[in-house]
Amino acid sequence: MKLTVIGATGMAGSAIVLEAARRGHDVTAIARSAEKLADLKAKVPTAQTLIKDAFALTKDDLSNSDVVIDAFASSPKTAYLHVDLAAKLVALFRQSSQPRLFFILGAGSLHIGEDHHLAVKDMEKDPQNDSFISVPQNQLKELQFLQNVDDVNWVAVSPAASFHTGAATTILKGKDDLLFNQTGQSETSSGTMAKAILDEIEQENYHQTRFTIADGD
Repeated sequence: MKLTVIGATGMAGSAIVLEAARRGHDVTAIARSAEKLADLKAKVPTAQTLIKDAFALTKDDLSNSDVVIDAFASSPKTAYLHVDLAAKLVALFRQSSQPRLFFILGAGSLHIGEDHHLAVKDMEKDPQNDSFISVPQNQLKELQFLQNVDDVNWVAVSPAASFHTGAATTILKGKDDLLFNQTGQSETSSGTMAKAILDEIEQENYHQTRFTIADGD
């Protein structure tokens, strides 16, 4: 399959490029930094690269792809760009079944507790989170936007509470509730995220909805 990864040099994006190439897919990596793309190309020689800002991408840049994965990440000061990029991609492919749009969201939009409240509400109560809270808040807005899109082929995934660099493990999968493994940990490694995304791309179990994954061990 032809896969395109936006934000390909970030933690999630680079892991997805590596996993896609390992599985034999035709993958194009998009990022703004020529230096970082060159480093990624050295690790994944089969990958094609495109140096371009995500907001400068055109329909022609993406329309030959079977799946476009939005692995874009912003600073807390510009966290609204998560919503803006989702809106841009949706606008490009309204009333179209291809490419499939795959969005990586945050854990803040997942539910937790007996009352199933949003995890971001707990984050907002801790002053230590003030410096980055705008990111999960805007990723929640991104999900809410996507949930009203019914004429685009999209899917989204949220990691567990801690999303970090690491090798793939077994995968725990859920729908809208924050996941914990048998030892009570709520973590998702970049390798597990990449593995889960490629599994979903190849098997297509979800359509116009969000699911969540976590490390099983």
